[in-house]
Amino acid sequence: MTDPQPHGTGAPSSEGAPVAADLAALLRRSGRGDQAAFAELYDAVASRVYGLVLRVVRDPAQAEEVAQEALLEVWRTASRFDPERGSPLGWLLTIAHRKAVDRVRSAEAATRRDTSYHAQNQPVAHDATAEAAHASLEARRVRHALESLTPVQREAVGLAYLGGYTHTEVAGLLDLPVGTAKTRIRDGLIRLRDTMGVGS
Repeated sequence: MTDPQPHGTGAPSSEGAPVAADLAALLRRSGRGDQAAFAELYDAVASRVYGLVLRVVRDPAQAEEVAQEALLEVWRTASRFDPERGSPLGWLLTIAHRKAVDRVRSAEAATRRDTSYHAQNQPVAHDATAEAAHASLEARRVRHALESLTPVQREAVGLAYLGGYTHTEVAGLLDLPVGTAKTRIRDGLIRLRDTMGVGS
């Protein structure tokens, strides 16, 4: 199965966003190799994917590249979409967010390599080492706690606190009423708090 030719991702679609059922149908057809369906899916979601990536990488040129990578991964993995684990748009945006974070981490790693010689010649304070270990353990606890959420809660909390979106923006991205989005985020945070044993 050859990859379809990508369209531009920077310009928003002139049509209204399709409902989740439409996106799910397009994903199913894309998963069977239907390039026309993927082209329609691409046009429907490209501006949202680009917008999310841009918020993470902060550079329009890189955001364009990462959005293309994310949408090509959607094409290659469309058959894996499971509607019982979340909305089609949420699934797409999760892929885009992961790609964007990977790009940022890659850039940070390159910067660290450029300065590693100087860092290696500096004494490491005990407090700094302990702080790094604590941060690593805390990140592991957060990841474990996120796994305890329902798919819809994890989707909403992820967009709000990993993607940096407001409640209104989350509602728009997931095609939900604002009140429903707020409820999902609130319930997800309550479950996270309980799972991590954080006091009220």
